[in-house]
Amino acid sequence: MSWSPEVPFNALPPLPPEGFDLEPKVVLKATVEARTALATLAQAARLLPNPNILIHAVPLLEAQASSEIENIVTTADELFKHVESGGGDHATKEALRYRSALFAGVDSIRNRPLTATTASRICSELHGREMDVRAVPGTRIANPTTREIVYAPPEGAGVIREKLSAWERFIHAEDDLDPLVRMAVAHYQFEAIHPFHDGNGRTGRVINILMLIEAGLLDDPILYLSRAIIARKNDYYRLLRAVTAEGAWIEWILYMLDVVRESATSTIRKVGSIRACQDDIAERARAATPGGRDAQFLDVLFEQPYCRISAVAGRCEVSRQTASSWLHALVSAGLLSDVKVGRELLFVNHEFLDVLTRPE
Repeated sequence: MSWSPEVPFNALPPLPPEGFDLEPKVVLKATVEARTALATLAQAARLLPNPNILIHAVPLLEAQASSEIENIVTTADELFKHVESGGGDHATKEALRYRSALFAGVDSIRNRPLTATTASRICSELHGREMDVRAVPGTRIANPTTREIVYAPPEGAGVIREKLSAWERFIHAEDDLDPLVRMAVAHYQFEAIHPFHDGNGRTGRVINILMLIEAGLLDDPILYLSRAIIARKNDYYRLLRAVTAEGAWIEWILYMLDVVRESATSTIRKVGSIRACQDDIAERARAATPGGRDAQFLDVLFEQPYCRISAVAGRCEVSRQTASSWLHALVSAGLLSDVKVGRELLFVNHEFLDVLTRPE
């Protein structure tokens, strides 16, 4: 394979790599470990009294972390505070669009297979405008510190679409390749094609989750992959480039399998911490207000760490006055705090927020 970092890689070969065993024993062993962790996570999520807790929270945390990889830095606190209003600073809005893109992708694959069109839809959601494949030449990826060019992706809209079509055929190939290995290999290829002017990394990380759901390894987008990638961000980029430069597929696949295993294990611990927090706050809430005996009220408190009076009133089918009294009783008992954001009064479940955002 002939490659130069400054020359557009129009010769990027299709998948799978010719004459290369993607599943030697070391990969198969790592695959079993990752799949076991994923299955345990799926079971733990099903045992939560309200699985919506993870479905609401994890995509926001993933959005924050995936955006941070691209140096779009916001905080989980800001995301949860503005998730319903869509407000906040530029970085917060960018990360919230990531969450919207993830949900749009999940919705799409519930009805039709994952395709290059799905990728375009995800990238469009990320940017809040229609995104098509790159048509203008000259895209170069450089080292952020030295500014040295490290990669030039394929050029020409026709070439890019052709490579995306081949990528699409690979992700749906009927062969014996394990879905986790397929995800790792397909992620490299998508990043190497680099089909869009911007947002390729975030789009590719959404696609990772969609591939796991489509393969039946996850029911919902509850895997927090990007945090594990951030912890080894230099390895992520180094190993991507090593595949291009050296054909170092096994090292890359092992890295991605370990990211999946580590992320699933961490999320399992997160589920345990959430359950313990739920049980503790439910017991104290029952002692503080009659609303503490309302299961819907407790669900609202844990679907997002920031809660509004209108959300409680609508969900529990009570008056705003009753909802307000329940929430203020929990403030008096020290379970919640209230904070004014613009004209709105938000009630913050700090103990739950701490559980969501702390490393496991």
